[in-house]
Amino acid sequence: MRSSSYSALPARTLRAVVVLALAAGVTAAVPTARADTTAPPAATTSTEVAAKPYMGWTSWTMQSSKYPGLNPKGDYSYLSEANVLKQTDAMAAKLKKFGYEYVNIDAGWWMDWSWKPRFDRYGRQQADPERFPSGMKAVADRIHAKGLKAGIYLPVGLEKGAYGDGKTPIWNAEGCTTGDIVHDDLRTTNGWDSAYKIDFSNPCAQKYIDSQARLFADWGYDFLKLDGVGPGSFKSGDNYDNVADVAAWQKAIATAGRPIHLELSWSLDHGHVEDWKKYSNGWRIDTDVECYCNTLVSWENSVDDRWDDAPAWTDHAGPGGWNDLDSLNVGNGEMDGLTKAERQSYATLWAIAKSPLFTGDDLTRLDSYGLKLLTDREVIAINQSGAPPAEPVTASDPQQVWAAKNPNGTYTVALFNLSDAPAAVTANWSTLGFKGKASVRDVWNKENLGSYSDKITQALPAHGSRLFTVTPRGTDLAWTAYEAEAGTLSGNASVADCSACSDGRKVGNLYTGGKVSVNDVVVPKAGIYQIKVAYVSGDSRSVLVSADGGGATSHKFASTGDWATVNSVHVPVKLRAGTNTITFDSGTGYAPDIDRIDVPKSS
Repeated sequence: MRSSSYSALPARTLRAVVVLALAAGVTAAVPTARADTTAPPAATTSTEVAAKPYMGWTSWTMQSSKYPGLNPKGDYSYLSEANVLKQTDAMAAKLKKFGYEYVNIDAGWWMDWSWKPRFDRYGRQQADPERFPSGMKAVADRIHAKGLKAGIYLPVGLEKGAYGDGKTPIWNAEGCTTGDIVHDDLRTTNGWDSAYKIDFSNPCAQKYIDSQARLFADWGYDFLKLDGVGPGSFKSGDNYDNVADVAAWQKAIATAGRPIHLELSWSLDHGHVEDWKKYSNGWRIDTDVECYCNTLVSWENSVDDRWDDAPAWTDHAGPGGWNDLDSLNVGNGEMDGLTKAERQSYATLWAIAKSPLFTGDDLTRLDSYGLKLLTDREVIAINQSGAPPAEPVTASDPQQVWAAKNPNGTYTVALFNLSDAPAAVTANWSTLGFKGKASVRDVWNKENLGSYSDKITQALPAHGSRLFTVTPRGTDLAWTAYEAEAGTLSGNASVADCSACSDGRKVGNLYTGGKVSVNDVVVPKAGIYQIKVAYVSGDSRSVLVSADGGGATSHKFASTGDWATVNSVHVPVKLRAGTNTITFDSGTGYAPDIDRIDVPKSS
């Protein structure tokens, strides 16, 4: 489908190509779809649908790749009934017993090979007869026959091709037409402006969403990916606020007669996280992981972005709705475009972040290492446990540690070396809140490593990782808290109110030389202490940390999502016995706001 003009688009913009052609409003209306008026049974609740992160396969990764042979009829031509069923068979044979169950058909199922869309007489997407000659219900039936679940895709809004000069009738809604459900000025919406924004002040609008949900339920689909949703998808403003659409979809699904998992995409606005949690079962926190190149992904394109972008969302995931890091493409070796170390780190982060585990790999071509990564029962159990996601316990520097405390008192601990060269990474038990000994199990290597005192250090390759289960055998640490606003301020630094902060205040305006020095920090003996820093930052920022006038070290703090949320991480500081001063200096840039620090009473 793609003309040569698309080849110059940046990798992260190429996602828009999927539905760009729809902006022309081309339609091939075909009168189908029966008017089934049978009253549907009540649907299950969202928590029953998404009690755990879902596991499965998506067609999008191979659709979007330039890897030789994947799309022989042109861009996105991989998507076909034959290929979907081939992957269904492979999933049933290789992955089903490990918990993988969703087979998700992505963008283009209603497009012909030239990307011309088809709609039924009620303005609903209709399967292209060449891509899906048996129709979408028959494909869902085939998926179900393998004991799996079927997923389908839509962009948000009323597609331009479905408008039909505003005269297209809405199914099961007497007197309603497409002209009734959009704004008079035909304002556009979604991440590609390929659809008209729906006006939900008119009851006919909900009827249209009901008709789409009912169609998918009648076909037997168990999952819907709603794409281009805003605020997000790199769009903002009233035209791109699709919260009402998402709410309408939730309402429609509840009466459609079949439980349907509602997943939102892509790079959604953190400021509306409560809406995404209220109305859906999952939300993409970032841009596409695919590189739109001659492999499926690349480390630098966006895989590595997730370590920076996931922390702000961590606290919002749980039964009923999960943070979606996008597809996990670690199974095809060279076709993935990653080293073995990168593939393991990729799989590790997705598992501990409790992201849905869905792969876009060719399941018929899994290599032995990829199959091992995708089917490790111990790693899958971490992802599916229902426990809260792991989060960084150290600053977001090239060498970092993520951890989560499990209900049984153990910790899931991951070490990451995100630099381009080998480096050692240390997990200090003090960042987990205890001191002394702990038993350590290497999860990927299935090896009990024995007892370690106070920390464990591993030499990791570039972009490498280790995943441990740590069982404490020591004692809880005692801490002393110091409020930042009680310190000495200089430059632009100032105290501001902060309802989420301890004592209701923080130190902000730390930019271009602004600094705060926390005074009278007392420790019993000299050593390197992992101090816990509570901070607020609407974006990722770095700060220079020093003690007693010594050399400063720059540490990057991940975004907390907004300027009203507090997170905390640990940074190492060398302190002398007795009284110390710890300084946070913005240097020549912008630093996060500092709420307080907690200093362990022993190093």
